[in-house]
Amino acid sequence: MTGLQFRGLTSINGPIAVLRRKEDVGLGELALLHDRSGQERVGRVLETSREHVAVQVFGSTTGLSVDETYTEFTGEPMQIPVGEDMLGRVFNGLGDPADGFAPIFSSDFRDVNGEPINPYARVYPRDFIQTGISAIDGMNTLIRGQKLPIFSGSGMPHNRLANQIVRQAKILTADEPFVIVFAAMGIKYDVARFFIDSFESSGVLSRVAMFLSLADAPSIERLITPRCALTAAEYLAFDLNMHVLVILTDMTNYCEALREVSSIRGEIPSRKGYPGYLYSDLASIYERAGKVEGSTGSITQVPILTMPSDDISHPIPDLTGYITEGQLVLDRELFQKSMYPPISGLPSLSRLMKDGIGEGMTREDHREISSQLFAAYSRVKTIRNLAAIIGEEELSRLDKMYLSFGDRFERDFITQGEDEDRSIAETLDIGWTVLHELPRDELYRVRESTLATYFDSNLSTPAGSAHSDAASNAAAAEQGRQDGPAGRDEG
Repeated sequence: MTGLQFRGLTSINGPIAVLRRKEDVGLGELALLHDRSGQERVGRVLETSREHVAVQVFGSTTGLSVDETYTEFTGEPMQIPVGEDMLGRVFNGLGDPADGFAPIFSSDFRDVNGEPINPYARVYPRDFIQTGISAIDGMNTLIRGQKLPIFSGSGMPHNRLANQIVRQAKILTADEPFVIVFAAMGIKYDVARFFIDSFESSGVLSRVAMFLSLADAPSIERLITPRCALTAAEYLAFDLNMHVLVILTDMTNYCEALREVSSIRGEIPSRKGYPGYLYSDLASIYERAGKVEGSTGSITQVPILTMPSDDISHPIPDLTGYITEGQLVLDRELFQKSMYPPISGLPSLSRLMKDGIGEGMTREDHREISSQLFAAYSRVKTIRNLAAIIGEEELSRLDKMYLSFGDRFERDFITQGEDEDRSIAETLDIGWTVLHELPRDELYRVRESTLATYFDSNLSTPAGSAHSDAASNAAAAEQGRQDGPAGRDEG
């Protein structure tokens, strides 16, 4: 670097170094700080005023002194080299090699802050991604170019679920496989090792670029890690026309680092101490997903965030839900029943699902069976609450059939093996099978023609199932309507 050097700092507060402003300095500009022994620290201009400049130091500020620190402003934003050689490599949170090999050879450097995508240049996401997981493919479909976070809790199998998505995700209308950009922020080494070993055993490691800012790295480094990873993803997607799947874990650790910096700067806190700009800061990360005109590539994001105390109304999941196109919520109750994946049926949502399913994309009955499963499972939740008050023996026969449906839906549809890769046809067929627990006339969200094709022709089910035939179900439904207040709610 050839920028001017300035001696002395006004103050050092944690990872923030403040010095008097001596020249025009740009927000986000890269700064190099040298201590008395010549050791270099990398920083970024965080804030400027008429008299002072605040520099965010990526790393420890131990050894920096107020009198003998030399600061050099490079006149450029923070950049990383990009190239296809990033695949199969492991980098630290700042984009420097962490696998013992030399830096990638490239003359192309990209600003880690990226550039806003012109909304007019965006292509609406429509391509169905088959993950092989019924709770996602059938109920909360992932679309290429979508951002679909996983809302989880401490100790829940969100990492296993993300890893299964990485291993099994495929686009049915394209032959090119996904490449993966994996960014870790504040996770433990054993979690990072889990992903590395899983990628290696599944044969995808050569198609993965990893950016790791682990728990023992300076927390301030976590703020730049997802931006480095997304810069790499943008190059692979929009320059090399690849399908890129980005895994960001754990966004809660990222937000904690943001709150730490905000507190040090003395900013007025907002909800639960997080800065008021948390929404816009998260949007600057999430909105770097999608498809653009002029490129056949795409970026699909699956951020992972652990909800403090499983609170979905916490500011991090709350604001994330406003920015992203849905969410996959892991359910503690299903997890405690040893069900995998414990994806909650009702709070989970994919806002782009309707545009990526149906005839020519998945199957013509997908919309209707998904809607019917949601409606029936919603009623199961209501009846379970009622049963907890009055006892299951006081329920009508129809309500008991709904409880039987709910148990089978969780056991056969939601629950599957961690290595089980179901096709979309298998997922939908399982959905029709579990719906046979209910009388035919309870399937009011499905057209008659669809019922004739998929329900009536599939009345035989695996041995040992608890459902009755259509005639006895209809009789039970009629009896349930005559059982009084505990029967069907006609409203």
